[in-house]
Amino acid sequence: MTNRDISTSVVIIGAGPAGVGTSMFLSIAGIPHVILEKETFPRDKVCGDGISGKSAHVIRSANPEWLQEIFRQPETHTPSNGIIFAAPNGKQLTIPYGEQLKPGELAAGFTSPRLAFDNFLFSKIDHQHATVYQDAKVNSIENTAAGPVVHFQQNGTTFKLNAPLLIGADGDKGMTRKALGHEKIAAESYTVGVRGYYTGVTGMHERNYIELHFLDEMLPGYFWIFPLSNGMANVGAAIEAETVKRRKINLRELMLKTIKSNDTIRRRFEGASLMGKIQGCALPLAMNRKPISGNNYMLTGDAASLIDPFSGEGIGNALYSGMLAAKAAVAALEKDTYDQNFLKEAYDDVLYKRLGGEMKISATLLRLCKYPWLFNFVVNKAHKSPELSKTISCMFTDIDLRDQLRKPSFYAKILLNK
Repeated sequence: MTNRDISTSVVIIGAGPAGVGTSMFLSIAGIPHVILEKETFPRDKVCGDGISGKSAHVIRSANPEWLQEIFRQPETHTPSNGIIFAAPNGKQLTIPYGEQLKPGELAAGFTSPRLAFDNFLFSKIDHQHATVYQDAKVNSIENTAAGPVVHFQQNGTTFKLNAPLLIGADGDKGMTRKALGHEKIAAESYTVGVRGYYTGVTGMHERNYIELHFLDEMLPGYFWIFPLSNGMANVGAAIEAETVKRRKINLRELMLKTIKSNDTIRRRFEGASLMGKIQGCALPLAMNRKPISGNNYMLTGDAASLIDPFSGEGIGNALYSGMLAAKAAVAALEKDTYDQNFLKEAYDDVLYKRLGGEMKISATLLRLCKYPWLFNFVVNKAHKSPELSKTISCMFTDIDLRDQLRKPSFYAKILLNK
């Protein structure tokens, strides 16, 4: 076995959306960096496959042509124009996305199997600035006074990699969190999810709205249907981990039972077929603010627990955190300063200023799911009042308006028809 020593400005561990998002903006700044990925692309990841306007914003910021290229690939990327929230009583609230579109863009968001989307992102890595090691096994990470030292193996060669700055993009169970001493993520900050790919599901919205069904048997959680290309759909369920454990729920069995017997769902699956297996994952939620950087490192995406508590969407926050980590890395390299205080100000504070309010609201909405009568009440009122329906629709595209959903006064006004 041969040994090699290499050095770079930034090392990124993980080549999912958070890692590649970081790489995109480091390359724009001309910063040399190394990416270590334990798998080989293309590779799959269990996910709902819904990709929001936030993701589109980051991709557009990196290169507007890439987003237009996505919409020129209908066989793998399906434009999505809104979201449907179905209350426990079966009534639905239909919310169109309100973002302004650029020329060549077909929708504010889209759906895409992670096998295809992550591979698309991976193909956009700029190898002029990025050196990528796939099938790389990280053996250890040491955060020394001189900066991180990463020992890894690939194809019989052992590497010692030195860099002043490390970006952890390898998930909540990855090597980075463990090696850098981050405490175990609390059980209440997880949701358990399962998903399968189906063909033949009927009743999709003509503009490919994604669907979240807050069914009685799933609360505090939901059943989802996300339309994909070629007549496929990503179908899944998610419930907070504590509830799954306390009630001893087999989520896969509950999902299949729902498809077979729930009156709201059953008819749409009468001619549907499951393609492959139902697979599961644990989703680290952004329930509260926590440190996501330290001396010589930053955490991004799932490694930083940035999944939206209410919708379960994590790709947008992963890409967004990668973009902000890259900008903080550029500032750190320019000043040759990598200490915890500097990175907290340059990265943590910036990220939580931009995403913290949204995370807090989503965490509150997740807690409201424990009260199905309240969900039913709001949706029933929205059905009777076009003005209220429009107000709620705006809340999901305007973060300041969405904050009203956390306030008792909002529900009091609905009750009094004001």
